Amino acid sequence: MMSGNGGLPTAVARKVTALARELDEAPDALTLFSWASRLLRPIIPFDAAVWRATDPMTGMMTSPIRVENLGQDGCSVYWESELLTENVNLFSDLARAQVPAAGLHAATGGLPGRSTLYRAFLRPRGLNDELRAVARADGHPWGQISLFRAEGEPVFHSDDAMVLHRLSAVLARRLRSFAEPRTDPETGPTPSDGVGPGLLYFAPSGELVSLNDEARDYLTEIAALRAEPASPTPLGVAVPAWIHSTVSKARAIAAGRAGGSARLRVRGRAGRWLVCHASCLRTAEGELGASVVVIERAPISEVAPLMVRAYQLTDRELEITQLIARGMGTAEICEKLFISPHTVRDHVKSIFDKVRVTSRGELVAKLFTEHYAPLSEGREQRVFD
Repeated sequence: MMSGNGGLPTAVARKVTALARELDEAPDALTLFSWASRLLRPIIPFDAAVWRATDPMTGMMTSPIRVENLGQDGCSVYWESELLTENVNLFSDLARAQVPAAGLHAATGGLPGRSTLYRAFLRPRGLNDELRAVARADGHPWGQISLFRAEGEPVFHSDDAMVLHRLSAVLARRLRSFAEPRTDPETGPTPSDGVGPGLLYFAPSGELVSLNDEARDYLTEIAALRAEPASPTPLGVAVPAWIHSTVSKARAIAAGRAGGSARLRVRGRAGRWLVCHASCLRTAEGELGASVVVIERAPISEVAPLMVRAYQLTDRELEITQLIARGMGTAEICEKLFISPHTVRDHVKSIFDKVRVTSRGELVAKLFTEHYAPLSEGREQRVFD
């Protein structure tokens, strides 16, 4: 029996609706991926899967990531195919498609050998088909889903793609909600997945009074790569000079003697970017009091402008680089930015020269492998069943 459910059988549509209600209760991204996998399997059987969050500004994969029944050896092969050689069923194309979900067999007209991803990744691992989707909300990509079926299993069909399309919209809305500040009335702010923020508490005199374990870990990570002045403390940690200067800036801002922001970004181990921000507290009488410093992993949307400026790109070149990462062609960039094709081509040539690449795929691959991948380190969940 069919109904107005996007072409899905009524029974399947009801299951998807029930699934969506459960996912709305997921407390964090990894739990969301775990629940979605468990609830989706009876509707669309699959043998392996990858669930990824993405940076909504660029569509680049970020963390957390849930990998099911796949080893670690294929990650580089998968992304080299996707970014450098593949021209079928790309995530960047799906992100802008009317239905952002499709199967590989369907996209190749039943000839998966046309796909480099199939030849380099699926077939060597005994996989026969991939159904993928982009989790999209308000026109921005918040996640990616890849479902795989093994050789000998049926290929994914159009109903499967529609189910994943419906599910991806639910995932996108929930992933987007995790990016919003959340406060529990009883327990206060809810930390995001993975390592929580490092907190340092400074007395009005500038002396470090206390810190949490996460802050110790972050300071150790930073110190391993940065040889610079640091002040020893009775707490057994050395506080870098730049943290003291950030605290001083926060006090100056609170006193009305400085503008701008008391925050900075610093690189830690394996290229991971951290963001440090300080705030000055006030007493009940309104006087300047202690200061608090928070250190946490920088979101990719904040790192992107920093790392492309390392290549001395202009603001316009940064904007075009982000649109290229989302898979937009010259005509789409023209329409988005209200500039001519000639201007776009000039900007793209300048970007290629500065980043030292020769193609759009190479540009995205370089930015991904050098800057985005380290941010996902340690926030990948790999399961086998």
